[in-house]
Amino acid sequence: MDSDRARGVLLGLACGDALGRPVEFASASEITAEHGRLDGMVGHGTWNQPAGTITDDSEQALCIARSLVDQQAFDPVDVADQFVAWFDSGPFDIGRMTSQSLNRLKHGDKWDEAGQYVWENSPEGQNAGNGSVMRCGPLAIPYATDWDRLVTVSRQSSQVTHADPRCTFGCAVLNLTVAGLLKDAETPLQDALDYVDSDAPDELVTALRPLAQNESPSTLETSGYVVHSLQTALHDGLFAESAEEAIVTAVNRGGDTDTIGAIAGAVAGARFGASQLPDRWLRAVDEVVELESLAAHLVEMS
Repeated sequence: MDSDRARGVLLGLACGDALGRPVEFASASEITAEHGRLDGMVGHGTWNQPAGTITDDSEQALCIARSLVDQQAFDPVDVADQFVAWFDSGPFDIGRMTSQSLNRLKHGDKWDEAGQYVWENSPEGQNAGNGSVMRCGPLAIPYATDWDRLVTVSRQSSQVTHADPRCTFGCAVLNLTVAGLLKDAETPLQDALDYVDSDAPDELVTALRPLAQNESPSTLETSGYVVHSLQTALHDGLFAESAEEAIVTAVNRGGDTDTIGAIAGAVAGARFGASQLPDRWLRAVDEVVELESLAAHLVEMS
């Protein structure tokens, strides 16, 4: 496996997250009015944090990566424990379904019960957020050549907090696409969709098929709905001509900027490699050294 591309998955995710953090929830026009075209790490803004600060997207991805390295395999019980320990640290940013699921885990639910309960008791429109697809990228590295296992672990990683099939299969499609990119596949998204097509929700597949055929939808949404986030982030990650362009484009669309930036960053990082991420971004993100180390261990596992 190309270690530069594997490193790119983790570092691209963190860069997209950190670039998008200060403008999360802002519209594209509001971002333009304040920053022009935002292409550098800035401080304050949403959540009032220093430049280069990552959010729950990267922090949960770190939980998954650390667990993989510690356990030398995907262990959903350990991942759930890592999430709860992170939850107890008081993160400044956490999604509703994630918070509710982790609170249930703290009070005795098993790893495959908490997210299921929250999903079943959430109304349509509030039951399929992007909180699991944003963090799942580390799984694509050690399981890049074992697609049956990659689908299973991707779906299980989602189920801890997001049990809706649009979320669980969204993680699977994203990670299969990233795995294809790590192996320099010519049609990574098409291959991913073909692999899960008979099982994945029609709404998810229908939204992503045009991208696999190199078609740009007339509208790309930036809400926290998992199907919107995947469609927009995969579009930017796969269609851009550089890793920087992919992430900057995704973030400047506005909306859920940190998450769409993180997903696009993981895809673009796998496509172009960590060496193509701007040094000015990497210098601003405090977690880069740990991310580099974890990526190296994940490559060894593969």
